[in-house]
Amino acid sequence: MKIVSRNEELLRDALSCIPQSSSRTSLASCNKLIRFEDISAAAFKIQSGVQKTPCMYSRLSKQYGMDIYLKKEFLQYTGSVKERGVLYLLTSLPQDQQRKGVIVASDSNFSMAVAYHASELHIPVFVVMSTSTSPARVKMCREYGAMVISYGTTAKDSQMHARRLSRENGYLYLEEEDSAVYLSGLGTVGLEVYEQVPKLDAVIFPAGGHCGLLAGSAAALKHLNPHISIIGVESESFPVLQQSLKAGHPTEDQACNNHHFYGDVSRVCFGSNSLQLTGKLVDKVVAVREEDILISMLRLLEYERATVDAEGAIGLAALVAGKLPELKGKRVAVVICSGNLELHLLQQCIARALTLDNRVCRFSLVISDCPGDMSKLLEILAREEARVLDIKQERTFVTSELFTVEVICTVETRDKIHTAQLRNALLERYPTIAWTER
Repeated sequence: MKIVSRNEELLRDALSCIPQSSSRTSLASCNKLIRFEDISAAAFKIQSGVQKTPCMYSRLSKQYGMDIYLKKEFLQYTGSVKERGVLYLLTSLPQDQQRKGVIVASDSNFSMAVAYHASELHIPVFVVMSTSTSPARVKMCREYGAMVISYGTTAKDSQMHARRLSRENGYLYLEEEDSAVYLSGLGTVGLEVYEQVPKLDAVIFPAGGHCGLLAGSAAALKHLNPHISIIGVESESFPVLQQSLKAGHPTEDQACNNHHFYGDVSRVCFGSNSLQLTGKLVDKVVAVREEDILISMLRLLEYERATVDAEGAIGLAALVAGKLPELKGKRVAVVICSGNLELHLLQQCIARALTLDNRVCRFSLVISDCPGDMSKLLEILAREEARVLDIKQERTFVTSELFTVEVICTVETRDKIHTAQLRNALLERYPTIAWTER
């Protein structure tokens, strides 16, 4: 049955044929019209290969004054929503190409998804990674079943090598782009959210460097219910989507941060298809600070036992930052799309988030070098129920009176109010105390 609606007309208007750069090897159908039927077909084809992830009511709802439902896409096998688009893309390849194989060149979630699903489909798969790639990522990619090739010191070196191998051996070189096939696969998230949460008012998606999930899901949701508000969230550090929407064409932010913390959020890889779909169907795009993303990661870990990366936490960060006051009292779904945070970064992120949330603080003071004075300080901390994380004493380089010691103390508190109470209690006894600002 053919489904026709006003939103289908919007999709048709949005996706006029736009020539692709010759530097990309992609499917021939890359600029084909994306229709609701395409997304439905993708959902049917990939249903046995990806998880139908839960979209669960969150305990964070009371804290932020709305009914929040979290779509937990980080529960996919490779920890990323990108499996949906990748699986549909791979199953859509001609059999001849499937026999020859595919090749990718990055350490992104896209590459991880290609490595896993190509192996599952018995498609030869090669992943070229630079020598600076995290050993953990290399190990994981090999465990998924890919042949990993280390080449070059930069991502550009790896990409050039991958293209050369594709030409010489007949592999299909894949880049994350906005082909209709890939967008249709990603758009299946929108179908599932609509089915799982009735009477939705809004859905929040990550945006940033790649807005395929946002664009594809918006196509599905707006077709099913034009009144659902679709919101994209990106980082203030590189608001590439907002800049591109304003310019009317994809732009690359020169200030884009390549730190691993941002992961796929900072990789600019969307094209005109995604951009035009976003411009037509997305109601709002907001930007959040790095601090908001970190606190969002902390909230998800504490309240949902969900360990996610920046891309996974950025949607909730818009609610943490109070960027969407119009959603108070509404029913809102937030897509938590990725959970691939490296362990060393996880420790740093949580420590920093606790400080930003006023739950870990540090102060220094000078006391007499007598056993009794140190015990009195500890008594105050115990009375105020502050947990001592670290305490150091400096005697040699103290510039005040002789026979004094500088004490530098790091403590954990319950919240901002508890921190203020502790600070007042310490000031009463130690007027010269120096509080380290976050």
